[in-house]
Amino acid sequence: MSTTVTKTRPAAKRQGHVPTHRAVTPRPVRPNPVAGILRRALTGGAALFWTALVVVPVYWLVVTSLRSRADFTTDSPLALPGHPTLDSYRTVLDGDFTTYLLNSVVVTAGTVVLAVAFALMAAFAIVRNAGSRFSRLSFRLFLLGLAIPLQAVIIPVYLLIIKMQLYDSLLAIVLPSAAFALPITVMILVSFLRDVPRSLFEAMIVDGAGDWRMLWSLAAPLARPALMTVAVYDGLQVWNGFLFPLILTQSGDRAVLPLALTLYRGQFGIDVPATMAAVVLSTLPMLALFILARRQLVAGLTAGFSK
Repeated sequence: MSTTVTKTRPAAKRQGHVPTHRAVTPRPVRPNPVAGILRRALTGGAALFWTALVVVPVYWLVVTSLRSRADFTTDSPLALPGHPTLDSYRTVLDGDFTTYLLNSVVVTAGTVVLAVAFALMAAFAIVRNAGSRFSRLSFRLFLLGLAIPLQAVIIPVYLLIIKMQLYDSLLAIVLPSAAFALPITVMILVSFLRDVPRSLFEAMIVDGAGDWRMLWSLAAPLARPALMTVAVYDGLQVWNGFLFPLILTQSGDRAVLPLALTLYRGQFGIDVPATMAAVVLSTLPMLALFILARRQLVAGLTAGFSK
């Protein structure tokens, strides 16, 4: 007599279902409120410190320019002037301030035009011939110029200006200032032009445009934010420049504003309110330029550096 053994399978296998496990959801980590408050307090304190570090000197500059020479020695430095006066501004404007201002404008405008024009052409050539050895070597030479301090080459520059018979002229300030502005200007423009799509250049080549046409009709309009950025930066550097005017000029009618500020020093003291008034007046042109070009400046600082 034979017996039949019947094997039964588990219910899960018999029904064709695979048992599943419930996923365990981790609990969200709650931020520490004390750490958040401490972080915000440190950030706010640092912001207030930086604001005070910037605002307090400007406030002292303006307040001092509104004092008389007698009140400057008696009043508290950060207190509001007890008897505000514009005598310091009248003293500055009655002198040769307009001559110094005009010299600074000529030197700054000439330097910016030369530096930006030559830097744009150099940057365009470097970007268009990026694969060539000469292009890479040229770009490295421009970068090397960033490592050369102005003070280290002032004697060779002085000798060159003497040999060229340009001493004691505004051109003696413009040429070396433009040369030292080229490295940083080329670097910024190269970084910006590298982001211009190559298809735009190829489309102009198909239409029969040459390099000069592509430079002035395509590269220059697209690089307008970067051009405005380097123009403002170079202009500030030249406007505040002191070493080249000091070494390469000697006549009073060739002095620029930073050099002219030393003229308010007398035999027995310095007319501090008049000096501060001259500083305030000398900052107004650059402040107006920054206000007019602020949109292009921000666009140039935030674009063109993706590579």
